[in-house]
Amino acid sequence: MTGPPIQIQEVLLTEDAIRGKVSDLGARITTEYAGRELILVCVLRGAVVFTADLMRRIDLPLSVDFVHASSYGRGTEPGRVRVNRDIAADIRGKHVLLVDCIIDTGETLDFLLRRYRAMAPASLNAAVLLDKQMRRRVPVPLAYRGFAIPDRFVVGYGLDCAGQFRNLPHVAAIIPPVRPDSF
Repeated sequence: MTGPPIQIQEVLLTEDAIRGKVSDLGARITTEYAGRELILVCVLRGAVVFTADLMRRIDLPLSVDFVHASSYGRGTEPGRVRVNRDIAADIRGKHVLLVDCIIDTGETLDFLLRRYRAMAPASLNAAVLLDKQMRRRVPVPLAYRGFAIPDRFVVGYGLDCAGQFRNLPHVAAIIPPVRPDSF
């Protein structure tokens, strides 16, 4: 990427706050799915860190599968949802929890929930770590939500900007690059 370096403005969620919230969500999921086997479907790539931490906090038999879907093409505005890699699991009659790192417009999660609902799972719910409610274009039912966040461009804990910052242990707001094609 050319141009000025991406600058972190402020840390919005500390590593400790995230760890506590993930533990709380894991405990709730454990209680609410007690006696059932669960399939976590991780939305790649951003949700991989959240999914890895969350699954270690769920005390139930579970399996994990992955979907690579995105509504972002070039720039920061969402576009048409694309599935680049779909789940391999047969989810018919199974309990499925779709796990994503962030929901803003709701278009990607809505698309995936409709797609997987058509596969006749016993139950299908969504869990997100971050929720930008003010950007919602499509109403999406969330069974599990970590944090409501302001409409800021965020990185860290799996979220990136131009491939950078996924490894940060916290969530931070950044000043995004001026060039929208740099994403």
